[in-house]
Amino acid sequence: MGNQAIYITAEGEKKLKEELINLQTVRRQEVAQRLHEAMEGGELIDNAEYEAAKNEQAFVEGRILELEHMLAVAKLIEPTETSGVVTIGSTVTIKQDGQKREKYTIVGAAEANPKEGLISNESPLGQALLNHAVGDDVEVKAPAGILRFRIVKIK
Repeated sequence: MGNQAIYITAEGEKKLKEELINLQTVRRQEVAQRLHEAMEGGELIDNAEYEAAKNEQAFVEGRILELEHMLAVAKLIEPTETSGVVTIGSTVTIKQDGQKREKYTIVGAAEANPKEGLISNESPLGQALLNHAVGDDVEVKAPAGILRFRIVKIK
């Protein structure tokens, strides 16, 4: 994780902040309680619950640092009037021959979630769509070969 900017929508920023607050308050308390109970459980040398709690504590603290860093370097994607080409923040409707239309929003890698239609600007499809206009055909190199899509709509 260098200091390069990550791109994020206002909704994505809100989700990251909510996760961070939850980790800093609720999860830290839960892990501290687990550690306390494990230490009262007697022998720490052979205590699997204590080890599990220590590992969880390390994960929580690591994720807190990661979220703080991401929020510090985040560049907010401002909703803009469409310039006619795909940019980060655009919602793009594409069609592949013989397939139904698919709609994706181009976001930064931090909030990408393909199941929810959020694809990273760094993904092969995201990169292929950037700077193209309605009616353009784009090609994406995929494990199954080259996929061709036509851009139907940009919002």
